Amino acid sequence: MLLQSLWFDAKGNWSGAHNLVDELEETKAYWVHAYLHRKEGDVSNANYWYRRAGKTMPSYSLQKEWEEIVSALL
Repeated sequence: MLLQSLWFDAKGNWSGAHNLVDELEETKAYWVHAYLHRKEGDVSNANYWYRRAGKTMPSYSLQKEWEEIVSALL
């Protein structure tokens, strides 16, 4: 489900991506959720999800983070 969410995101379907992770209760889902809100530009919400994921918001590109998340999920 998490990789599918990132696939939707890569295809420009932010809402579809978000809908897949919105209700999930696991650390990796929180990371995807954080990334999506970072991409959306909602920094305070993104920071909330990064904290839940045990991470901090990265200062590098969204593309690099997307690739990092995908690698971690494979």
